Amino acid sequence: MKSFNFSNLNEKQRSELMSKIRSKNTRLEVDFFRKLQKGIGNNFQTHIKTIRGTPDIVFRKHKVCVFIDSDFWHGWQYPRWKNKLKNNFWKDKIENNRKRDRKVTKYLREHDWTVIRIWEHQLKKDQPFYLEKIRKFLLR
Repeated sequence: MKSFNFSNLNEKQRSELMSKIRSKNTRLEVDFFRKLQKGIGNNFQTHIKTIRGTPDIVFRKHKVCVFIDSDFWHGWQYPRWKNKLKNNFWKDKIENNRKRDRKVTKYLREHDWTVIRIWEHQLKKDQPFYLEKIRKFLLR
């Protein structure tokens, strides 16, 4: 994969580059959706904008929301690598994402939703584990 020095880009170039990065229906998500369909069935919806945070997967009947969080954009182990970011734009972006994630999770739980957050690297490593985890929440 080619590495980019984002700090050398002007605002228009950065915007154009960032617009090419998918935020939903990534290969990882679509693959997981298919496995979820086979293992659990079609009783879920994806990317529901009317639910705060636009969860990646929603089981309305069971009030379960699943978020698949990108390691970079949602800041997995962010305190360990934030000083490597040379531009405050990225620090602010990731820190705001993390704050928003906490607020969304808190809000949904206060409204009786079960919230499951799965990191991208976790899903890549062990999809069967997370399929089973979701199934267990649905059987409650």
